[in-house]
Amino acid sequence: MNARTRWSAVLALVLAAAVAALVAQAPPVQQAPPAQPPPPSAAIVVKGKAPVSDRILQVKLPRPMEADLPNGIHLMVLEDRRAPQVAVNFIVRGAGGYFDPADHIGVAQFTAMMLREGTATRTSQQIAEQLERMAATLGAGAGMASEDATISAGALTEYIDPVLDLTADVVLNPSFPDAELARFKARTRAALMQQRSMPALLAQERFMAVLAGDHPAGRVLPAVASLDKTTRESLAAFHKARYVPDHVIVAIAGDISMADAMRKIQARFGAWPKAGVPAPVSADPPALTAPGVFLVARPNAVQTNLLVGVQAIKRTDPDYFTLTVLNKIVGGGPTGRLFRHLREEKGYTYGAYSNLSAPAYRGLWMANTDVRTEVTGAALTDLIEELRQVRDVPVPQKEFDDARRSLVAAFALDLENPMSAVGNAVTRYRYGLPADYWDRYASRIMAVTPADVQAAAKQYFDSGRVQIVAVGNGDAIAPGLKKFGTVQVFDTDGKKIGEK
Repeated sequence: MNARTRWSAVLALVLAAAVAALVAQAPPVQQAPPAQPPPPSAAIVVKGKAPVSDRILQVKLPRPMEADLPNGIHLMVLEDRRAPQVAVNFIVRGAGGYFDPADHIGVAQFTAMMLREGTATRTSQQIAEQLERMAATLGAGAGMASEDATISAGALTEYIDPVLDLTADVVLNPSFPDAELARFKARTRAALMQQRSMPALLAQERFMAVLAGDHPAGRVLPAVASLDKTTRESLAAFHKARYVPDHVIVAIAGDISMADAMRKIQARFGAWPKAGVPAPVSADPPALTAPGVFLVARPNAVQTNLLVGVQAIKRTDPDYFTLTVLNKIVGGGPTGRLFRHLREEKGYTYGAYSNLSAPAYRGLWMANTDVRTEVTGAALTDLIEELRQVRDVPVPQKEFDDARRSLVAAFALDLENPMSAVGNAVTRYRYGLPADYWDRYASRIMAVTPADVQAAAKQYFDSGRVQIVAVGNGDAIAPGLKKFGTVQVFDTDGKKIGEK
């Protein structure tokens, strides 16, 4: 045995002895009691010991400095010296999926995703390597129903110049190389086929088709056929037509002044020629005049994806604050009624939530949950009953006050992030909201009354407007759906296959 082997053996003995001594000194381990099921929410005692103030949050928020470049770019800069980093968002209005050509749905998304895959002077690999060396980020995207494409970049202050150089290159000079496009199409084709096997995606796709029809708001996924027809030329054509500076917003937050930001953006984008195109406009989806029940059949599914919702409002609607409070009460988080009822009291699901979406056109309110197949009918009945309750019974004052305070607290916490603050400013600019809009956010939330919420619930949650979508085992869940109306049945490819 050599010296190293002997030393290893001695060390092992010493460690074993030390562990044995610790075990001998430790108190005996008590066997854990068997796990108990969570109590229903009715039995949960909320201690309420946290201090609560009834004073309304009064703030005057820092506002970004704003300026317009001659070619139309609107620059917004929120200086924040607390950390040596800078975040940049380029919002290219009119380059989102909302404006896809009717014969090529998805080309906006494909164009945005290909921006980083090579330029006239840099390969995709060179771009990636340069970003990695700087620990910087640069990405682009365009939602299928969005009006905009967004290019986001972030870096430490010392690297902001080379990152802006890269950003300008991918925005102004993408080359859409054939080799990278082929790889992109292969990846995306596989992803699209995989997504079509996901019940949550199928539920969303059918739900958006119900609420928006052929309107661009109804788009969720591009078709594989649309991807297959995409060429370098079609991407370049969309880029040339839609990536123009006329209505671009550049929002910057972080360790940079307005003067420096203006100089840097002007140097890289000042020569981007203005196209003279009008500001992009959108229209509302057709109004729905009757309720509906829709089933996407997935034989042998062991759970059901439920979506229940209505057409709602656009962002500038005066009901926005009231519906925000209403949504919080019904399903805006673990304290919402849907979560407490369907999960805590009944044990139907791991979670139940709701969401209000209010874009430039008429948006939607939607509740969603996934439940076991055998409780689909009961869960849907209880969900619909919660909508009736909030319509017909005034919200108790404590529950109402808790919901409003939670919204204000979340808003205040979000203000710690400078990019969130500048994002709020972009929203104000985009929708033409008053200059003090975000200063008054808390007071406007707190000004909503229980009567306002009940009136909104009567208007928007009227049973004649509610749309129900279920994805699951059709034979097992159809009986529970039929009590809410005639069930229109679709296959997983979106083709209608009958009624029940």
